[in-house]
Amino acid sequence: MPANNARAREGAMNKNLLRGAVRAALAIALGSAALSLPAVAATTLTVGKAAPNADPIIPADVGYQAGIFKKHGLDLKIVDFLGGSKMAQAMAAGSIDIGDGAGTEMALVAKGVPMLAICESTATFQFLSIGVPSDSQAKSLKDLKGKKIGISSAGSLTDWLSRELVRKEGWQPDDVTTVTIGNGATGVIAAFRQHLVDADIGATSLFLDMQEKQSGHRLALVSDYEGPAGSGALYASKHLIDTDPDAIRAFVAGWIETIDYIRAHKAETVKVTSSVTGFPESVMSKEYDLTLGMYTKDCRFDAESIATLKRTFADLKLVDTPPDMATLYTEKYLPK
Repeated sequence: MPANNARAREGAMNKNLLRGAVRAALAIALGSAALSLPAVAATTLTVGKAAPNADPIIPADVGYQAGIFKKHGLDLKIVDFLGGSKMAQAMAAGSIDIGDGAGTEMALVAKGVPMLAICESTATFQFLSIGVPSDSQAKSLKDLKGKKIGISSAGSLTDWLSRELVRKEGWQPDDVTTVTIGNGATGVIAAFRQHLVDADIGATSLFLDMQEKQSGHRLALVSDYEGPAGSGALYASKHLIDTDPDAIRAFVAGWIETIDYIRAHKAETVKVTSSVTGFPESVMSKEYDLTLGMYTKDCRFDAESIATLKRTFADLKLVDTPPDMATLYTEKYLPK
């Protein structure tokens, strides 16, 4: 009996050793197979920014530098343009896959540019302000009645916002004179210094920087008088929609995660935005606090924003006839 027990134990040990050897061999074989498989390549997307340093657009840079889009299987190539029309031309030429711009570019969709809005990225205008020279006596928006206000160009968003100020304040159209001075910092500073204008509608960051340099200051945010208006939007090219809708979903998911990251990481965000805009971190820190609330949490299109955009298209004569706004955007690529 003892001999039988010994043989039984020896047999069990041999079986266990055999099982262990088989498992080890299998693990080595699977590991070798995994090593021999090609790595899954990230999808490359060319992202066109309608402006190099506008706040609604900069999250593309933040998400790229934080590695967020890479987590979603995307390798971004970011290209800067000087205006939404230039970005739309690149979209029409097939040079970019994703457009990162303003809601007003939806008018270009209505005009036939092969793209579709896929996300309302910002809803309000905290990133734009009305600034005045350092020696201005204006204390509030009401003090701008009868004054000269700088805009970037006729028919531009800033032109429309000057008209909206007049409308919201209940003034007559000729109670404000608009002067085209462009949107470059040097042009605005020169116009203030030479008193060519009494105020200007431009980037909030510019007026915060001017305040530090004592050459001007922010009088009010545009959002103090203008409500939701789809100030920022993302676009997908028709080609990408037809060939790789999953890449669009991945980009939108990466964008939404980037906005969450921006809300939770002020120091890191300020560092990136400072490097992109060229303004010091002290300025971008103040701007961060002023503009954080403009980003949408889920990319969904707000009904009031869409209605305002439609009115904008008519006011600026961007389209010949009022478009069916529902044909200019979609929410099908948003996370469920």
